[in-house]
Amino acid sequence: MKNLRETFKIVFPLTLPVLAGYMMLGMAYGILMSDKGFSIVWTFLMSAVVFAGALQYAAVTLLASTFNPLLAFLLALLVNIRHLFYGISMLDRFKGLKGKAFMIFGMADEAFSINVANEVPQDVDPSTFYLMTTGLCYLYWQLSCLSGHLLSVFIPDSIKGFDFVLTALFYVMFLNQWKTKDNRSYLLLGVLTTLIALMIFGKSQFLLGSMVFIILGLFALERVKGQSHD
Repeated sequence: MKNLRETFKIVFPLTLPVLAGYMMLGMAYGILMSDKGFSIVWTFLMSAVVFAGALQYAAVTLLASTFNPLLAFLLALLVNIRHLFYGISMLDRFKGLKGKAFMIFGMADEAFSINVANEVPQDVDPSTFYLMTTGLCYLYWQLSCLSGHLLSVFIPDSIKGFDFVLTALFYVMFLNQWKTKDNRSYLLLGVLTTLIALMIFGKSQFLLGSMVFIILGLFALERVKGQSHD
């Protein structure tokens, strides 16, 4: 079996794209938290305990408004419900491994992608491989968020738009998915249901409504497609 140093040499190159992406998103989040008046302690706690980029961005508004535990719970559930399916798909791989609790906690999109796309080499301990992958992704995110908060003091107040970073990322992902015709019905469903939720609930509450509509729409769309295949 390879030792920790040898395993690190295998895992680290796999996580470099995650580091590049986290540096932009995490730093922008740290800058946004500082801009909204939160101390670096809040930035550290949110990134360390929540460890979910999309939810952390969405939660900035919740932290700055009157606390609503039900709203916070529903928002967290709907934004990160995909992790339920991540966990199910990794049950066999994580079964009986050491450190499984941390692997489950740290199963962000990027760590999940690396673990799914790469087979553990035969001479590498699976527990070490998955723990190191998850741990590096977790470390990158913490360092990026904290670096952004610390660097925010050097950024002029005239520079705006850091809260748009995540939106820009999802927009690029939307355009990439649009190139595949099979994905367009799902993309249109997301756009239409979001617009309907915006008209019904208004700007302050449309996010949760749109998430519910999207989930219901996905079930309906899959049912229609299943019947058409039959």
